[in-house]
Amino acid sequence: MFSFAYYALAGTVAIALVLCAWTLRHQRSRRRHGALQDLMDNADRLESDLKDCRDRLQRAHAVMSVSPDVPASGELEAQQAVDSGLRALLQQRLWIRDRAPAASQRELDDAVDALVRARHQLEPRLRALDDAQTALDTAVREHIHKDF
Repeated sequence: MFSFAYYALAGTVAIALVLCAWTLRHQRSRRRHGALQDLMDNADRLESDLKDCRDRLQRAHAVMSVSPDVPASGELEAQQAVDSGLRALLQQRLWIRDRAPAASQRELDDAVDALVRARHQLEPRLRALDDAQTALDTAVREHIHKDF
């Protein structure tokens, strides 16, 4: 009778340990999958923001341009900045493709944080660009209205 209780207790402990190990592994897997998904989502959002910024800059410079063949003041620098951001994002996407599957959880979390920081740094610039575009649209309307 003692041996049966001992084996039952040992079996219960073994089942509990296996269940704990499975739970930990499952949580790590879910966390890793979530980090990979966040990484891809944030890369997509940053790319969308950068392309949106490029389009807005092109529209603004088109309005300010004296001649379509001559770049407006600052246009080249703005294009280079956006292109630089897109190149950096491409490097990040290559890292995701090549290294993310074998990366540690910390590396994945750091990569997600870097993309989030980049988007947060871009947000005020996009708002300023919106404000400048609104002011430019208003000035153009007033100029057109004044001419008529």
